[in-house]
Amino acid sequence: MKIVVDAMGGDLAPKVNVDGSIDALREFPDVEIVLVGPQALVEKTIGEYADQAALSGVRSRLSVVDAPEVITTEEHPVMALRRKKNSTFCVGMDIVRSKEAQAFVSAGSTGALMAGAMFKIGRIKGIVRPALATLLPVPGRPMLMVDAGANVDCKPDWIVQFGMMGSVYMQKVMGVTQPDVGLLNIGVEDAKGNEQTQAACALMRKEQPFHFVGSVEARDALAGNCDVLATDGFAGNVLLKNTEGVISLLFGLLKGGLMSSTKGKIAALLAKDTFRDLKHQFDATEVGGAPLLGVEGAVIKAHGNSNARAIFCAIRQAKKVVDSGVVDLIREGVGKLSTSDEKAE
Repeated sequence: MKIVVDAMGGDLAPKVNVDGSIDALREFPDVEIVLVGPQALVEKTIGEYADQAALSGVRSRLSVVDAPEVITTEEHPVMALRRKKNSTFCVGMDIVRSKEAQAFVSAGSTGALMAGAMFKIGRIKGIVRPALATLLPVPGRPMLMVDAGANVDCKPDWIVQFGMMGSVYMQKVMGVTQPDVGLLNIGVEDAKGNEQTQAACALMRKEQPFHFVGSVEARDALAGNCDVLATDGFAGNVLLKNTEGVISLLFGLLKGGLMSSTKGKIAALLAKDTFRDLKHQFDATEVGGAPLLGVEGAVIKAHGNSNARAIFCAIRQAKKVVDSGVVDLIREGVGKLSTSDEKAE
């Protein structure tokens, strides 16, 4: 299996991308990695890897393809892709499109990743809009939210596709036997919500290739009511950012409260292992990134502030997507969907 990694994506590039890639090669002997970026800089960074003895054991499975241009988060994605033909996105996704590699991983611009995947790698036939999927922490199990921000304006048919793709991912990558799919809404009744959510709910009530459990309110989203939460990218991104903010705030308040008194410090010391395990459950680093579902290949969007461990986990996630045949299963699933009579585009 060959995976392309954008060496220049993210705030800490290229070091964390190179280090995370080498760490992945050491862990997965059946993986080859292609780093795309300015060749001299990437080669220099490889030479600075901390464990050169370990590097020598995997160096034959690590290659560099020159991509001297970088698309930043400040640039207009489509215009930048047209203008920068030698960017890491264009060069890397061309490799996946030509089937020389099966996956692409980047911590760079989300917009460029989305646009590049659609225009370079291409959508699975029948999928109208690829969607970002992100795992949210739920007690005892993760929940996959689709879409997390790739499509802010959606039609009901698209949200049905998001539910199907999320169901496939949770079943094959996360090992959930029959994923429960919910629809993010302002109430649990089918008649609640705007026209978009009401229509999406009606479509999901039809015979679909996934198990629909009805609408889920935002306050119940993390309560374990479903395995997949389907929504448009606007509401999904708001929920995602709000969840991240609340978790950060609560940990900060808890730490401040415990450290404000001697009794609190003693309690914190006694519960240190519990707090560590709890923090680990909410650590986005271990997730690695969000898969872009609906394109002809495994595409993983890592966090912009990813460290080497997060890049390693994103590569691990890409490997799972390829090994489990998610792309082929989504291709089969889209043909089984019951949609509206209107054209989706």
